Amino acid sequence: MALEWEQVTVDSADPVALGQWWAEALGWVVVDASAEEYEIRPERDRLPGVLFAPVGDRKVVKNRLHLDLRPDDQDAEVARLVAHGARRVDVGQGDESWVVLADPEGNEFCVLGPRRH
Repeated sequence: MALEWEQVTVDSADPVALGQWWAEALGWVVVDASAEEYEIRPERDRLPGVLFAPVGDRKVVKNRLHLDLRPDDQDAEVARLVAHGARRVDVGQGDESWVVLADPEGNEFCVLGPRRH
């Protein structure tokens, strides 16, 4: 049996706005911008993608699943994402090598430091 990871779905108050924010933040392309969902991918035919789906309620607790991003330059990437509308958040991470940020709807994600070899 073959199994392929298609996408991660993010519940969103405004799927279009949040999907556009993430597309710009990641440099990904929009593959579906219908009224029911907004999907982005690294390239049109490359998986996995991120699908933003509408929900009527707002996020109120810490995410149980989040993205970890590993840039070439952590400080520069954190500064770029904060300038793009992300904000720093404390989820109890303490003094770690990663930085926890939240997107405009409050979904946490981590910007990791350099990979240890």
